Amino acid sequence: MAEKLDWIRRFCGTLFGFVFFGIAALTIKILLYPYVRNYWQNDLSDQLKARKIVSKTWDLFIRYLIWAGVLEVKYSGFERLGRVGQLVLANHPSLLDVVLIFSKEPRFNCIVKQDLLKNPVMISPILSCGFLPNTESEELLEKSHNVLQNQALLLFPEGTRTGWDGVVKLHRGAVSIGLRSAKVITPLVIKMSPLNFKKGQPWYKIPKRRIQYELIVGEDMDPQDWLAEKPLPIASRRLNEYLENYFNQHTQSKDL
Repeated sequence: MAEKLDWIRRFCGTLFGFVFFGIAALTIKILLYPYVRNYWQNDLSDQLKARKIVSKTWDLFIRYLIWAGVLEVKYSGFERLGRVGQLVLANHPSLLDVVLIFSKEPRFNCIVKQDLLKNPVMISPILSCGFLPNTESEELLEKSHNVLQNQALLLFPEGTRTGWDGVVKLHRGAVSIGLRSAKVITPLVIKMSPLNFKKGQPWYKIPKRRIQYELIVGEDMDPQDWLAEKPLPIASRRLNEYLENYFNQHTQSKDL
């Protein structure tokens, strides 16, 4: 009986969570209007103000989900995030990953899917915060380089959410940005159990128990250590392989 009541609670909490997020998205759209109206003229100060608005709103959303019993979250090492020139590479197990990170650390710029510019919920945060659409071009490398001169940059190098098998596969373009432009590269491991909020998954397919997230900031890596005596293509391939193994070793662990 207790398990059934818990499932009903989490089902209702998830349902109203989507309602909550819709209301939050509308609120953000209104609050960000001054920054969206002439977004191309925004300087970094304006973008940071917009990011704080998004971060505080998303923090309320995460607090609601915790209160409703939908999930639990543990953060470790987040005090080391947000430094100028820091490229943070995170795995991407679920729909909520960027919300979980940004609700805790609002200083990030972020590379996002270009298709999100067509999303009415996401377009205002992207434009007002100065986020970079992923065009997979030389222009993106140049913009990323410019961002890393005075900001921290968040990137999900898988390019999409991790599949149900849990295997993390990275695109090499992410580490290329780090080796070319970052002062430091920092991995961020996102662990969750049970798996949920996957691409194409109906919202009502909730797991049998509360979702547990753990977000763990790894040790910094100096790009120059990887470039020493190695040309960029070889260093990029080796670092990409290292990070794939790093994420897979940590995410496959059952300890949460």
